[in-house]
Amino acid sequence: MQLREGRDFSREFASDSVNSVIINRKMAHDLELEKPLGKQIDNNYQQWTIIGVVEDFHFQSLKEGITPVALTIGNDIGTVAIKISSGNIDEALAAIAAIWNRNVPEQALSYGFLDQRFAQMHEDVQRMGKIFNSFALFAIFVACLGLFALSAFMVEQRKKEISIRIVLGAPFKSIYKLLTLDFMKLILISIAIAVPIGWYMMNRWLEDFAYRIDIGWEIFLGAGAIALFIALLTISYQSIGAALMQPIKSLRTE
Repeated sequence: MQLREGRDFSREFASDSVNSVIINRKMAHDLELEKPLGKQIDNNYQQWTIIGVVEDFHFQSLKEGITPVALTIGNDIGTVAIKISSGNIDEALAAIAAIWNRNVPEQALSYGFLDQRFAQMHEDVQRMGKIFNSFALFAIFVACLGLFALSAFMVEQRKKEISIRIVLGAPFKSIYKLLTLDFMKLILISIAIAVPIGWYMMNRWLEDFAYRIDIGWEIFLGAGAIALFIALLTISYQSIGAALMQPIKSLRTE
């Protein structure tokens, strides 16, 4: 947290533990306090004096907007917040446990890490992302199998035509284009249908977040290019094989 105005809590001021409060910019804005330092706020039970203002920070999921927050020195003797170095966590925990057991032996020490609690706020989003990635990879795999089988069937059906074209001098490029162009047209049509549906579904999903990205055309352009590339690789195996086959053998069997 970055202090914007005023000061932090200090041991030099005994009143800090009783009636001093630090607020964020959002609370100062909502209370219409242009100069909040020294002002009094209350909750109908107790009054606090504002001694500092911090920059707005996220303490909830990104699905929620930044809300007003007031920081006071708590009086809960069963809860302690400790800042430790990430280099020697095990040693720090052992030292904390020893001090805790020495002072509160009748109560077991229970601890958690703040970064893990923040990570849990977005655990559902990360889980959903993994599920979508898994289904996307599975869908691509099934689509590739379908394209491969369809291209093999088409080559088999048009084997005689391809052989005659090769005998009459059709170049490799012409045969390859003949076998892939129709598939590319179908894939482009499917992309044209999928793009508006994908844009609509993603925007509906992002509406749940107070802080969100804008879905630009470059995302769909990249996805379409990848889809075309994967499809072209799948179809090319059969197309190249058909373009390089020996026409005599094919015509003889016909």
